[in-house]
Amino acid sequence: MATDTDMDTPDSGRKAARQAALEYHAHPKPGKLEIRATKPMETGRDLARAYTPGVAEACLEIAKRPLDAARYTARGNLVAVITNGTAVLGLGDIGAGAAKPVMEGKAVLFKRFAGIDCFDIEVDEPDPEALAELICRLEPTFGAFNLEDIRAPDCFTVERLCRERMGVPVFHDDQHGTAIVVAAAASNALRIAGKSPDSIRVVALGAGAAGIACLSMLRTMGVPPAGIQVFDKDGPLHGGRTDLCPEQMAFARGSTTITLSEALDGADMFLGLSGPGLLRARDVSRMCDTPIIFALANPTPEIMPDVARSAAPNAIIATGRSDFPNQVNNVLCFPFIFRGALDAGARDINDAMKLACAEAIAAIARETTSSDDANVHLGEPLTFGPDSLLPKPFDRRILPRVAVAVARAAMESGVAQQNLDLDRYRDRLEAQVWRSAFIMRPVFEAARQSKRQIAFAEGEDLRVIRAAQAMVEDGVDLPILIGRPEVIATRVRKAGLAIRLGQDVTVVNPEQDDRYRDYWQTYHRAQHRAGVTPDLARAILRTNTTAIAAVMVARGDADSLICGTFGQYHWHLRYVEQMLATDGLAPLGALSLIILDDGPLFVADTQVNTEQTPETLAATVVGAARHTRRFGIEPQIALCSGSQFGDRDCTSGRVARGALTLLDALPRDFCYEGEMHTDTALDPELRERLLPGNRLDGRANVLIYANTDAAGAARTLLKSASGGIEVGPILMGMGNRAHIVTPGVSVRGLLNIAALAGSDVSSYG
Repeated sequence: MATDTDMDTPDSGRKAARQAALEYHAHPKPGKLEIRATKPMETGRDLARAYTPGVAEACLEIAKRPLDAARYTARGNLVAVITNGTAVLGLGDIGAGAAKPVMEGKAVLFKRFAGIDCFDIEVDEPDPEALAELICRLEPTFGAFNLEDIRAPDCFTVERLCRERMGVPVFHDDQHGTAIVVAAAASNALRIAGKSPDSIRVVALGAGAAGIACLSMLRTMGVPPAGIQVFDKDGPLHGGRTDLCPEQMAFARGSTTITLSEALDGADMFLGLSGPGLLRARDVSRMCDTPIIFALANPTPEIMPDVARSAAPNAIIATGRSDFPNQVNNVLCFPFIFRGALDAGARDINDAMKLACAEAIAAIARETTSSDDANVHLGEPLTFGPDSLLPKPFDRRILPRVAVAVARAAMESGVAQQNLDLDRYRDRLEAQVWRSAFIMRPVFEAARQSKRQIAFAEGEDLRVIRAAQAMVEDGVDLPILIGRPEVIATRVRKAGLAIRLGQDVTVVNPEQDDRYRDYWQTYHRAQHRAGVTPDLARAILRTNTTAIAAVMVARGDADSLICGTFGQYHWHLRYVEQMLATDGLAPLGALSLIILDDGPLFVADTQVNTEQTPETLAATVVGAARHTRRFGIEPQIALCSGSQFGDRDCTSGRVARGALTLLDALPRDFCYEGEMHTDTALDPELRERLLPGNRLDGRANVLIYANTDAAGAARTLLKSASGGIEVGPILMGMGNRAHIVTPGVSVRGLLNIAALAGSDVSSYG
C-alpha cells in the first residue's frame, strides 16, 4: 500500500539537489565543453598539412581575401559567448569567473540546437567602454558575438559600440532573444484576439534591457509609440525623469502621476519583465475583454496564470516557465538566428533579420503539427490556439525554417556577404536536424505532458530510486515503486536523495497491501489453466514484483511497467506475457536505439526471438518501422544475415528471404531490403554495386537480424566500441504496457525508458 514516509526536510532536499548539480558539473570531466579536432592527425603528412609548411597556404589565402577565413578555418561557425558577470541569470553581479558555468551552458545550447561551436569568454571588466574595446579586438577570431548577462544600462553601451566598430554580428540575447520570442508570441496572440498591432494599447512593467528590447520589437511590428505606456520600479517613464538612459527615454511619455492600475484600464496587452506578484487580479479585470498577458518574470511571474484567468476568463497568457503553456524561451531564437547570420556571412543582425526570425517562429506555431512531431508530443497542446502560441524548442522545423528566413532577410537587407542558394541551404539544415543526438528530448517533453503512471518492479534498486527522483524533478511521468517502504526509505536517506515517499512517488509494499487479495485472484483467474493453483498465486503475488507490476497494469492501477534491473530477460517476459499478452498484444521483439555521433541506429531483435522464423522476422520489421517513427525518423530497414542477396544457402539467409516474401505480399509505407551483410547495409555505394537499384535510400538506420546472437553482438559493439548510447530495449508489440531493461542499465537508461513508456499509446504496438 502507498506509504506516507517523508524522510527529508526541505533543507535536506535543497542540499541534495545542490550536490547533484555540482556533481553534474564536476564529473566525469569538469565543465560542459571540450575541444575536438576535426581533421586527422595520425601521420607526418597530416602534420605537414595542419601546421608547417602547409598551414602557410591557408594563411596566405586569408591575407588576400579575409572572407576566406570562413572557408579555411572554424571562424565561420564560431561564436563568442561573452559576459562580465554583472547580471547573471537571477544571481545578479556575481563576477566574471562565477558566470562561467552559465556561459558554458549557453555554448552547449548553441551546439545542440544549431551545430554552432562556441568559446565562452568571461571578462573581468565592469567598465562598459573598456569591455566593448576588448570585445572589438577579438573580431578576427570569431564569426559572431553573443553578449550575455551584462547589466543595464551598460549592456546598451557595449552593444552599440561593438556594432558600430565591428563587421560581424553582435547580439545581446538577454535583450533581443527575449524580444524576438515575445514578438512571435504577440503576433499569434493578436491574431487569435482579432486585433492589429497598430490599433492596440500596451502597458509594460519593467524597463531593463529585455523590457526595452521587447518594446522596440513591438514598435517594429507596428505598435504605435503612443500606444505604449511603460513603468519601472519608480513609476511611469516620462520626460521629466533624469534617471533614464537614452534607450529608456525613447519610451518616456504620458502623465507623471498615472498608476499601473489606471494605465491598464481598457488596455489590450500587459508585458511584464519585472518581478513576482506585481500585477493584481483586479487590475487584469480592468483590461479589454480578451487581454494578452505576458507575465515573464522568473521564476515567479507578475501574476500566476490561474489568477489572471480567474479575473479574465478569455485572457491569452504567456510566462517564462516551462510548466505553463506558452513559455517564452530564448532558445527558440538565438541558436537559429546565429545559424542564419553565420551562414549568410552577415555583417550585422539587423531589424529585418530579427523580424524575419519572429515571423518564422510564429508561422511554425500556426501550422499543422507534422505526424512525426505529434507522435512524440502526445498530450501536449500542439494545435494553434490560446495555449499554443509558440512551437516547442525541439520542433525539427525550427532550424531550417528560421535560419533560412534569417539568411534571406540578411541577403535582402544588404548585410549578407554570401549569396546562398536557399533551397540547397534548407536541405543541408534539414539533414543536420536528422543527425541530431538530441533525439530523446521530444520524448521527454511528451512524457512530461502525459503524466502516465509507471510501475517499477524493482523499486528497491538504488538506480530505480534515483531514476524516480529524476522523473519527479523533470516532471516526467508518475513513478510507482514496488518494494518494502522501509528499505526504500533507508536507501533514500543513505544516498542523500530528496524524494518523498507517498508524496513524490507511490510505494506499493508487496508484503502488506490492501489490494493483495484482489491481485492474487486476478493472477489466478488468468493462469488457473496454466498450472497455477490459488496457493501458488498467493505466493507469487507476495514475492514476485514483476508479476505484481503486470497485474497492476492489467487492472489499470498503472499505465506501464518497467522491470529487468536483475535476472534474465525471458524470466521477466514470462510474467509480462501471462498478464498483458491479450487483445491482440504479443511480444514482437526487442528494439535498441543506439545514439552515435553521426546519428541514430536501431537494432533488433536483441532479446525476444532467440531464433527467428520468417513470420517473426517480418513482424519484427513492421514493429521496428512503427517505433522508429516515434522518434521522427523515417525507417530504412536492412534484413541482415550471413547471406548477401542470395549468395549463400544459410539459415539466416533463408529466414530473411522468407520474411521478405511476407513483407512484399502487402503494400508497405516504409523502405526495407535484404538479405545482406551489415557492412552492405551501412555502405550505400557498396550496396549499389552489389544490387543496383535496391530499395534502400542511403545508409540503413535499422538493422534486423535473424537471431539474438547476431543482434546482441551488433548492439554490444555499437555501445562498447563505438561509444554509442543505448535507449531501450523497447519491447515491441505490447502496446507500450511493459518494457524490460537489462541488468547493466544505468540511471539515465531507466529514465530514458520511463520517458518512452510515458510518451506513447497502445496504437504504437
